[in-house]
Amino acid sequence: MATKSTKTADKANSNDAPRDYEFQAEVSKLLRLMVQSVYSETEVFLRELISNAADACDKLRYAAITNPEYLGDDADLKIAVTLDADAKTITVSDNGIGMSHDELVENLGTIARSGTEAFMQQLEDKNSDVQQIGQFGVGFYSAFMVSDSVEVASRRAGEADGWKWSSDGGGSFTVEPDADAPARGTTITLHIGENSEEFLAAQRLQSIVRTYSDHISFPIEMAGAPAAGGDEEDGDEDGPQVINTANALWTRSRSDIDEAQYKEFYSHVGGLFDDPAITLHYRAEGRHEYTVLVFVPSQRPFDLFDPDRKGRLKLYVKRVFITDDADILPGYLRFVRGVIDSEDMPLNISREMLQNNPIVAAIKKAVTNRILSELETASKKDAEGFAKIWDAFGGVIKEGLYEDFERRDQLLALARFKTTASGDDLRSLADYVADMKESQTAIFYVTGETRAKAVASPQLEGFRAKGVEVLMLTDPVDNFWITNVLGFDGKPFKSVTQGAAELETIAGSDDGETEEAADAGEFGALLAVVKQALGDAVSDVRKSDRLTDSAVCIVAESGGLDRNLEKLLAAHKPDAVERQAPVLELNPRHATIKALARSAKSSGTSPELEDAAHLLLDQAYVLEGEAVRDPAAFAGRLSRFVAQGFAAGDE
Repeated sequence: MATKSTKTADKANSNDAPRDYEFQAEVSKLLRLMVQSVYSETEVFLRELISNAADACDKLRYAAITNPEYLGDDADLKIAVTLDADAKTITVSDNGIGMSHDELVENLGTIARSGTEAFMQQLEDKNSDVQQIGQFGVGFYSAFMVSDSVEVASRRAGEADGWKWSSDGGGSFTVEPDADAPARGTTITLHIGENSEEFLAAQRLQSIVRTYSDHISFPIEMAGAPAAGGDEEDGDEDGPQVINTANALWTRSRSDIDEAQYKEFYSHVGGLFDDPAITLHYRAEGRHEYTVLVFVPSQRPFDLFDPDRKGRLKLYVKRVFITDDADILPGYLRFVRGVIDSEDMPLNISREMLQNNPIVAAIKKAVTNRILSELETASKKDAEGFAKIWDAFGGVIKEGLYEDFERRDQLLALARFKTTASGDDLRSLADYVADMKESQTAIFYVTGETRAKAVASPQLEGFRAKGVEVLMLTDPVDNFWITNVLGFDGKPFKSVTQGAAELETIAGSDDGETEEAADAGEFGALLAVVKQALGDAVSDVRKSDRLTDSAVCIVAESGGLDRNLEKLLAAHKPDAVERQAPVLELNPRHATIKALARSAKSSGTSPELEDAAHLLLDQAYVLEGEAVRDPAAFAGRLSRFVAQGFAAGDE
C-alpha cells in the first residue's frame, strides 16, 4: 500500500509514464491462498465481478440524484460479459460510477479497503448515509483464480481522464493513463490461464450468471447466448442478449420460484452454504407495504456470538439497497438472513433517520412477530426439524427472555431444554409442566458450564431419586434470563442449588426406601461442631434432604445469587463481585456423616472433628468443580486424617 507521501507524489505526477506499485502484504498473501482457501468453487469469480459491477451501477444511480449530469446520454445502466475464446479473455464491463487513478491504487491494492468504503466516508462527510453490499477488495481478487493476468480500465463519472490497472498477481501492479478507457465505468479483462479454459465457452458463462446473478436488478448482456427465458440453442452469435431476468428474487411470486433458486439466493444474501431450515417469503399490504424474504439457517455461523456481529437483513427501498445495519430484527434473531424491500420509505433515507423512523419500527414489530410465529409453527409441525434449529440457535433466542418482555411468553413457549428425564431429546416447558409430580409446585433447574458437569451435581441426587424432572441449563445466557423470568404457566422457576430443596413435600419413588438417618441428637451435635469450626467460611450448616449418595454439598442462600451465576460474574469482574459464603448441607444418611455425628455426640469439639469439618467443606467445593480454598491447609488435614486412620487400624 502506498504511503501518504507516495500518494501525494502520484497525484502530482498522474500524467507521467506508467507507475509500478507493490501490493499490500495482506493482498499478496491472499493471492497465494485464493484458490485453496477463500473460495471452494472457482466459478464464483464471475459472480464476484458482476456483483461489483452492480454495486458500481447502484453508486452511480445514487450519485445521480444530486448530480444528474453523471448519467449524460448513457442513462441505461447495465453490465456486459464478453467472451473472446481465440484471445482467451473474458471481459466484465459496466457503465457505473467508475474509478479514478487514486481509487484504482487504493481499492485494488489493499484488502478491506474498497470503493464502497470510500463512498461511505464521502457520504458521511455530507451528512448522508447509504451502504453498499459490495466489497470490491476480496471479491475482485477471485479473478486471479482463473487468470494469468488481469487488466482494469476505468473512468470515473464526471472526470476526463481514464486509467488502466494491470497485474499478473505476482506481488505488484501497474497503473497508467488510458485514452481508450470507457467513457464512464469499468472494464475488467481476464486473461484466462490454461487450467481454467473451461470458462471459455458462452454456455458455461451463461450458466454461471443464471446460477449466481439472475436476481441482479441491472441487465447483464452477453453475445452468443440466448436471452433470459429463451431456448439454450437459440443464441445469437452476433448481437448481445440479456441473460438474466434482472428481477430481484423477492419481487416474484412464490409460485414462480423453486427451491434451488431460494437456496442460491440464500447463499448469496447470507454468505452461507447450508440449506435454509425455514424460508419465509411474503408481501405485506395495508398501512405499510413491504416485501419480506428471509431465511432461518440450519447451521450455526462461526461468529454467532461475536459481540461485534451485526444483523444480516438487507433493507431495500423499491429494490434500491439502503443498508444492512438497520436493526430490523432484535438481537436475539440475528441469525436470520434475507431482505426487506419497502415501498414507503424515501430512497435517500439516512441511517440516523432509520433509527427513529416509524415505518421501520412498524416493520420491525411485524416481521419479528411473523418470524416467531413461523418458528412456533415449525415446532408443532416438525419437532425433529425444530430441535435442530434450537440446537443451533437456542442459546441466542433465549437472550430475548430478558431483552424482550413483550414477547417473553411467546419465547418461553418456543424454548426447548434437555432435562434429567429427556436423555438426548429436547423438552418444552409445556411438556415439563404436564409431567410434574402431583404435589410439585415449582419448575426445578440446575445450571452448569456443560451438561456433564450439571448432571454430576450432587444437589440432583434427591430429585433423581424421587423422579422429579430438572431442567439442564448449560448456556451462559441461562444464568441471566432465569433470574428475570418469574415462571411459566403459573409455576415458578427454582434452582436445585439455591435455598431449601423442599423435596420432603413431594411424593416420589424413593419414599420408604431411604437409608436410616443419623440419630437426631448426634446429628445436632455435629451441626454445632461443624458450624463453630468453619465460622465465616459458611453462612449456615444444615441437614440436607436433597442428598442421597454424597456426604455434603454447598448451596446458595434462598435470597442470594445462584452459585453458577455468581461464579460467572466473579470470573468476568473479580473486583466487582464479592463471593458469598455458601450454605453447607450434610447428608444424615451417609456413613461418614453418621460416624462423625457419633464422635461429636460423645466427645464434642476436637482437633480431629475441626479437621473433618474443613475437609467436608473442601470436598463440597471439589464436587462443585471449584478449587479448595487453601490447598496447603487441605493437604495437611488430609495427611493427618490418613495417618489417624492407619494408626487406628494398627491398634
